[in-house]
Amino acid sequence: MERPIQKVIEVEGSWLTVDVYGQKDGPAIILIPGVMADAAGWAAVAQHLKGWGTIAVVNRRGRHPAGPLTSGYDIHTEVRDAEAVLGEFSDVRTIFGWSYGGLIALHLASAVPVPHLIAYEPIMAPFGASALSELKLAQDTGDLDQSVEIALRQVAGMPDEVIESLRSDTVLWAGLRDVSSPIYSETHAINDAPVPTELARAASRVDFIVGERNRGRAPYGTTFDNVVRHVRSGTVHELPGQAHLAHLEAPAQLAGLVNRLSTAE
Repeated sequence: MERPIQKVIEVEGSWLTVDVYGQKDGPAIILIPGVMADAAGWAAVAQHLKGWGTIAVVNRRGRHPAGPLTSGYDIHTEVRDAEAVLGEFSDVRTIFGWSYGGLIALHLASAVPVPHLIAYEPIMAPFGASALSELKLAQDTGDLDQSVEIALRQVAGMPDEVIESLRSDTVLWAGLRDVSSPIYSETHAINDAPVPTELARAASRVDFIVGERNRGRAPYGTTFDNVVRHVRSGTVHELPGQAHLAHLEAPAQLAGLVNRLSTAE
């Protein structure tokens, strides 16, 4: 697939960018990344998606080249932003959300009708709450390295040796730093988000994806199970051999599952 066209969308007090692959406004799938991720990190998945004329990957506020989070930022800010993205396309068939992006998509699908929602390991409160005070300190001191380390160790539960391996890859670590500035605010928003009895009330169809390595395991597998309990009717699909980062570790495999879900309607 060709290089994307970048669309800029003005939103309340800020702006978003959306990387658009394929047609400018054909039958569309919209991808919403989560914390410590941007549109560029989902490019490999976007390039393997088939079945939609338009693949739109959102660069949420708080990461370059999108605008700042702004004061008063919360889950409702993200839902309004996502709704603004939907308004840019005339035929949205599928919303795909990963991690925090999955939570945003589920709240969006309670506010507006969504034909098909796919949530890959969505998270919800309580998630990472015990790390909030340390994340706040790292933010206040501008210590991006510490923000990344806290997020990986205390929120994602990665062991020290894995974190040190990531740190030794200077290019990878620099990329994590680049998307780390909103970590505290986003983690706070996740834990401050309302927990309705039912999520995705206006979705016609909901599919969930969980990595085999995370199934039933804290922190991602257990919060995933909690999310699923808040959706009236959703189908769970396991991604063999994968965990939370299949968009980086196995983008073609992840895209293949998403493609199959679209054709199974």
